[in-house]
Amino acid sequence: MSRLAVRALIAVVFWPSLFFFWFLRPFVFFLLSTTPSEVCPLLQRRDQFLASANGTLSMLVLQNLIYAVPIVCLVLWGRLLPDQARSMQIVTCIKLFAAAAAFGALWDYGNSLICDGYGQPFFSPMWQATSYLPIANIVVNVPLYVLVFSLGRIFSMREDDAADDAVRPDQAAS
Repeated sequence: MSRLAVRALIAVVFWPSLFFFWFLRPFVFFLLSTTPSEVCPLLQRRDQFLASANGTLSMLVLQNLIYAVPIVCLVLWGRLLPDQARSMQIVTCIKLFAAAAAFGALWDYGNSLICDGYGQPFFSPMWQATSYLPIANIVVNVPLYVLVFSLGRIFSMREDDAADDAVRPDQAAS
């Protein structure tokens, strides 16, 4: 399989995952990864709040694995087309992604613990501070989105290299 075909296959995974997993993520996964608000008034003790919040951990892990698909595509593209400057940008993307994933997971978990204000007497005020994490997440995600989008655009554009994709006369016959 030619490098161009592999790059095209990675692009087929990258662009839809970037749109569906990153741009629509806040609308879908937030609904799935927090304790439902109708459950909150039913929780009466600290251990019930912890059990409810801990029940969301598997969804948070799945969410971050799915969220990593565009980053994995960038790493694969970087291995196909090694370039020092792009490699440094990919490393920056990985660092920003790790920070965004940590902020997002803490925020979702904190929302599950506080549970629409019902769990506040059971937990430290530090968990209430997680309500400010979306601001930090936006500060990290904006440069991450811009960098990932620009790298994806660069990697998915065709670089006409006659040596890589040329069909030699001896190969055309077979």
